[in-house]
Amino acid sequence: MDKIIVTIGGILGIFFTLWFFLGKKDSKATEVNDSVDIIVKGGYSPDVISVKKGKTVTLNFIRKDESSCLEEVILSDFKIKKYLPLNKKISIQITPQKIGKFDFSCGMGMFHGKLIVKD
Repeated sequence: MDKIIVTIGGILGIFFTLWFFLGKKDSKATEVNDSVDIIVKGGYSPDVISVKKGKTVTLNFIRKDESSCLEEVILSDFKIKKYLPLNKKISIQITPQKIGKFDFSCGMGMFHGKLIVKD
């Protein structure tokens, strides 16, 4: 009986781990006209941002998390890498010229966000 309980627990643990790390997490896009404040605490909030092509927008990153992983934000498609000091607002201005989905992440690539550029 003990072996059955341990086996069932192990299988449930495997499924939970797969769901937690690989499960699709849909986030609703936050529409941005001019600027948006992005709170950096255990990730990015909001983590999906929608902007218009050719319009300059300001992304204001405010880091509230002491984790060293979140000390940097990287927007590789825009060739931007910024240090985020704790409890300070760091503004990044971008003018996207192409339609598409562009990722941003922490310095270690563990936390992600997405910038959706629409026409």
